[in-house]
Amino acid sequence: MTSPEAIAAAVERLATAQSTRVPCAAVRDLIGTDDLPAAYAVQQGLVQARIAGGVHVVGRKIGATSEAVQRQLGVDQPDFGYLLSDMDVSDGADGTPISMATLVQPRVEAEVAFVLARDLDVPEQEITLDLVREAVEVALPALEIVDSRIESWDIGFTDTVADNASSGLFVVGRDGRSLDEVEPREVVMSLTINDEERSAGTGAACLGDPLEALRWLAVQAARFGDPLRAGHLILSGALGPFVPFSPGDRVTASISGFAPLTVSFEE
Repeated sequence: MTSPEAIAAAVERLATAQSTRVPCAAVRDLIGTDDLPAAYAVQQGLVQARIAGGVHVVGRKIGATSEAVQRQLGVDQPDFGYLLSDMDVSDGADGTPISMATLVQPRVEAEVAFVLARDLDVPEQEITLDLVREAVEVALPALEIVDSRIESWDIGFTDTVADNASSGLFVVGRDGRSLDEVEPREVVMSLTINDEERSAGTGAACLGDPLEALRWLAVQAARFGDPLRAGHLILSGALGPFVPFSPGDRVTASISGFAPLTVSFEE
């Protein structure tokens, strides 16, 4: 078992990297490579500190849902993190350049997001694909700006979990669709940077179905005693590899069934 002192030291290391924008060493030397409760305890320490600073939880993200991203990260299973109000830069979809001032080593990926119409506060054995489908109010196109506070993205699974699932910022489009209008597993995605395609994929690349990713998350949230709630935004996971970008770049996610989502970045 990882000691409370080691968990606190991992929280401090990652929080310092976030505040200074100077990447830090991986935290697996403190919490090990397979102690997932310790990794999520570090994540909670970071999230609760940010909440104490005045932000609030707006949803969750699911990470490492596609084989392409798992290969990029060197992991073999999904994880989850929290979406906080100060991570939402959806105004960028209206043409306002997104500042990179809080980011350390950002990458961008395209995915399908969901807004929940009702709580998923039921026993985990009752959380079925049909139940989560019925709980979805609307699906949206999304860009997630993933980031790592760990130097050179040299991460193992417990490192990315501890680092709030390598979260940075997110953008969701205004062009919502009901699940009667779009079938998430059937979407096709192309992500371009300055009009050059840099990533591509399908809904089926996300755990076979973005709704299956949502079901997986709902089960994990129930197990952790912090169930998904009505109004939560859920980023269901990348549909293709994430890619680096730079200030001045224009990024467009084209996901079939939705209007294209375009943003630009500045220092």
